[in-house]
Amino acid sequence: MRYLIGRIGQAALVLWAAYTATFFLLSVLPGDGIMIKFENPEMGLSAEQIAAIRDYYRVDDPVLLQYVHALLGTVQGDFGYSITNAVPVSDRLAAALPQTVQLAGAAFVLALLIAAAIAAASAFAPFAWVRRALDAVPSLFISIPAFWLGLVLIQVFSFQLGWVPMIGATPTEALILPVVTLAIPISAPLAQVFCRSLDEVTTRPFVQVVTAKGASRSWILLRHTAKNALLPTLTISGLIVGELIAGSVVTETVFGRNGIGRLVNDAVAGQDLPVIQAVVLLSALVFVTVNLIVDLLFPVLDPRLRTRARVTAAASAPSPEPIGAPA
Repeated sequence: MRYLIGRIGQAALVLWAAYTATFFLLSVLPGDGIMIKFENPEMGLSAEQIAAIRDYYRVDDPVLLQYVHALLGTVQGDFGYSITNAVPVSDRLAAALPQTVQLAGAAFVLALLIAAAIAAASAFAPFAWVRRALDAVPSLFISIPAFWLGLVLIQVFSFQLGWVPMIGATPTEALILPVVTLAIPISAPLAQVFCRSLDEVTTRPFVQVVTAKGASRSWILLRHTAKNALLPTLTISGLIVGELIAGSVVTETVFGRNGIGRLVNDAVAGQDLPVIQAVVLLSALVFVTVNLIVDLLFPVLDPRLRTRARVTAAASAPSPEPIGAPA
C-alpha cells in the first residue's frame, strides 16, 4: 500500500510539473490569440466588447495570477473556454478523444502483433543471414517518417490499387491506413526489445535443461522464453505511449481525422492556449497512468519481485527478543 501511495504521489507531481511548465512556456510565446480571433475587423466587435473578452480570459493579468486562476480551475475540472470556438475546452476534448483512442488503441495492438511476428520469425529463422535481416527490420521501421509513410500508403493502396477508399469509406475502412501508418514506427522499439530479450532468455540454464529433455523449439518459445522475455517489452510499452500520442497527432493530420491531432493543429494555428494546455495535461495524464499500471503489473507478472519485497520487509522488521532475555 505504501508503494501504491508513493507512486500515485509521484504521478500527481509529474502532472503538476507538466502543467506548470506548459503554462509558463506558452505564456512567453509571441502573439495573442484574443487579438488574432476577436480584433479581426470582420468580427465587427467594438473596443468595449474586445476589452470584456480580454477581461474574461484574464490575458492582461500578471502571469502568476493567471497561473493560479487556471490551476484552480483545472483542479476543479474546468479547462476554460476555447478562444477559436467559444465553447468549453472539455467539450472539444470529449468530441475529439474517442477518435484518437480508437486509432491509438488499434495501432498499439497491431504494433504488438508486428513485433511478435518479427521476433518469432527471427527465433525460427533457419539461416543466420535471415536472422540478421529480420533483426534489421525494426531499425528500418523506426527510421520511416510517419507523414511520409501515410502519404505512400494513400498513394499505393487508395489511388493506385483502390483497395482502401479515401472518399466515402466506412468507419472501418477509414481506420485501416491510419492504423498501419501509426503501428509500423511504434512496432520498431517493441520488436527490438523483444528480440534481444528472447536472445538473452535463450541462454539461461533453465532453457538448456528444457532443451535437454527433448522439448521442441516452438514449445520452448511459447511456454518458457516468450513469457520471460515479455517483461522488458512491457516496460518499453509504457514508455512508447508518448511516441504513440505524438504519432497520432501527425497521422490524424495526414488523414484528416477529427481527433486530438486535428484539435492540436487547429489550436496551434489559432494560438488557442486553453486547448493546448488541456491537451498537454491530458497527454501527461495518459502517459503517467499507463506507466503506473505497468509498474503495478510487474509484481503480478514476475513472482521474483513479490518474493524480493517479502524478503526486504522481513529484513527491515525488528527482530524479536529471544525467549528468556532480560527485560
